[in-house]
Amino acid sequence: MVGYITDLTLLALLIIGITATMGVFTNGLGEKLFGGKNSSEFVDQSERFQTGWNSVGGKKK
Repeated sequence: MVGYITDLTLLALLIIGITATMGVFTNGLGEKLFGGKNSSEFVDQSERFQTGWNSVGGKKK
């Protein structure tokens, strides 16, 4: 029974991991192929919106 649960767990982790990796890969590929000249539009807008914000967290210097 322990072997069955181990196999099932490993299979589930592999399926979830492969699905997540393929999602990231295909998203990046789609942005490169079909993004056109405005592929970084949302990143640029986010950076403009966050200009002047204070940093939060991390170690104090």
